Formats: sequence, structure tokens, C-alpha cells
Amino acid sequence: QVQLVESGGGLVQAGASLRLSCAASGRTTSMYAMAWFRQAPGKERELVAGISWSGGMTSYAGSVKGRFTISRDNPKNTVYLQMNSLKPEDTAVYYCAARITDYSDYVPGEFEYAYWGQGTQVTVSS
Repeated sequence: QVQLVESGGGLVQAGASLRLSCAASGRTTSMYAMAWFRQAPGKERELVAGISWSGGMTSYAGSVKGRFTISRDNPKNTVYLQMNSLKPEDTAVYYCAARITDYSDYVPGEFEYAYWGQGTQVTVSS
């Protein structure tokens, strides 16, 4: 089991930046890929960004590419999402997710994540 706790959400104006953090605990001696998802009211959950265990492979949704950066610090068991140039349409609950993997450079697809955090609210005002 992997437990995930997100932090760093808040209310900001359009154009501002935020950094989300997700701390993992539990079965952290295994390799695990991680990702950030988001879900806005009335919309389906969206995969925002994913990162491999090594950190060498990343993927992004087209809507955030060039504005968001996912990174990780394995000694701290933490993954980050740096969000720049925020837009009102980025408003959502952001969730951290993890998948234990045998491959250090694998970024799972959106339906492959087994562990989830409780989410943190990000609100961007216009």
C-alpha cells in the first residue's frame, strides 16, 4: 500500500503560480510512477501529468504543456507539480496518484494508477 497526501492548493489570480506537493508513505521501497490528475465540477477526471520512477520520463496533457512541470524527489518520497501562468480553466481538485512498477522509466496510462490521495483544491480567479 502507498498512502498519498497532497498539499499546496489555494486561491490565486489568473497568471499566478502555485506548487503542489504530494508526499508518499507506506510501501515506498518499491519503485512507483506518479501522476497528477484534476477534476473540475461537472467534468471528468483528467490526467494532467505523469512521471516515471527515475524522473527521466514525463508526460503532460496538451492543455498544460509548457505551463506545468512535474518533478519528484525520491529521497523525500515527494512529487511536485509546478503550475505557472494559471488560468481560470485550471480550477479543479487536484489529485496525486501512484502505481508500483518494475520499470524505472515507465509512465503509466491514465487508467493504471492504483493509489490516490484525497485531493487539494486549486481555484484560479479571473
